[in-house]
Amino acid sequence: MNILKLSWRSLVDRPLSMILSLVLFALGVGLVSFLFLMERQLQDNFEKNLAEVDLVIGAKGSPLQMILSSMYHVDAPTGNVSLEEIRPFLNPKHPLIKEVVPISVGDSYKAYRIVGTTPNILDWYDAKVGQGRQWHSNFEVTIGATVAKQLHMHVGDTFKSSHGLIDDENLAHDDAESFQVVGILEPTGSVIDQLILTTTQSFWLVHDHDHDHEGEDHAHDGDHGGEEHDHGHDGHSHGHDHDHDHSKMIDMPITGEAPPALLDEPGDKEITNLLVRFKGRNFQALNMQRSINENTDMQAATPAIEINRLFSMMDSGERALRLLAIIIILVSALSIFISLYSSLNERQYELALMRSMGASPTTIFSHIVIEGLLLALLGFVLGILLSHVSMSFISALVQDNFRYSFSGWQFLTKEWYLLAGSIIIGFVAALIPAWRASRTDIADTLLGSR
Repeated sequence: MNILKLSWRSLVDRPLSMILSLVLFALGVGLVSFLFLMERQLQDNFEKNLAEVDLVIGAKGSPLQMILSSMYHVDAPTGNVSLEEIRPFLNPKHPLIKEVVPISVGDSYKAYRIVGTTPNILDWYDAKVGQGRQWHSNFEVTIGATVAKQLHMHVGDTFKSSHGLIDDENLAHDDAESFQVVGILEPTGSVIDQLILTTTQSFWLVHDHDHDHEGEDHAHDGDHGGEEHDHGHDGHSHGHDHDHDHSKMIDMPITGEAPPALLDEPGDKEITNLLVRFKGRNFQALNMQRSINENTDMQAATPAIEINRLFSMMDSGERALRLLAIIIILVSALSIFISLYSSLNERQYELALMRSMGASPTTIFSHIVIEGLLLALLGFVLGILLSHVSMSFISALVQDNFRYSFSGWQFLTKEWYLLAGSIIIGFVAALIPAWRASRTDIADTLLGSR
């Protein structure tokens, strides 16, 4: 007698109760698994991009917004600060600061952010150039692996930047000089994969050119009336150019001079943020944030603190969803119990017949318990499948909106604990029906059925 096969046939013979129990169990397990996946991948993405940054300095506003915009590039910046204000922290001989990375944001290309910064940012994210070289002169860019892949860009391509952080052709800097791709980074799995990196001075030049051109437009309107003119620069296209042989442009020669250090630039120039690493975590370093916030017109924030604050805000919602999932699982366990228990009256003759054919009370007990375990295991499999498929769909939306990569097919150790919990729930739900079935009286049942 194959008990497993017999238990499966008993479930299939009651399709409505089986489907109800499976759906409830799958919803509960799926929701718990989905929360595990989302929590793990959010933490991985946030922790991976902390880059050992101790402090972020920028314009006053929301500290969390400043962290998200300058380090994770998922929000608008709080504003800019002048070099005159930030200059003391740029000093390489600062007693507390080991290294800084300036960040200038506000422009983009096809919704991918153009970041004015210095080459040492690559070391902070363990990024290496895979093709070409790193940017050196103004209007040279080195792009992240995701940018290159999604926009089909190659070394040697040129493009025009757009004002703002959205893809809007009306905001393009059509009359500014084109940027040229001189390098592509290897994939790192961090935020730098999604960035277009250039010099800080390139940012200033683009916007200085816009201001200069506004005056020129007024002059042209007076001198030329309605004549049409081509305002392109040296034949550069407004999109990236694919008409050349990319295989010959992997080695981009350095043709221009590197811009001066920010310390040597005029104090009225502006950057968006400054990422700071301390030499050590002594009292003076830890007190720097409060000193900046209280004594300057700037703002300083600690990334780890702000990200923990973000997770704590999300935690209440996550706890509510997890409680809902547990309730659904308990209801599904009750459904399994009711399904098995109520079916016993209909199956009294079947169980008595099994006993008369030599099945022991232990065999009958095992038969009912296996039904409960099968329901729990099938519900678990369906729930896990539902969770990972849902995560795959959501990951596509998240990547489109925030450029962060999420995967629906990452499996976690916690899911094994979820499997163990499902088996226990199925076993417990079947215990009372199994005990009652094992005590079936053969004579009374068979005689009573006549």
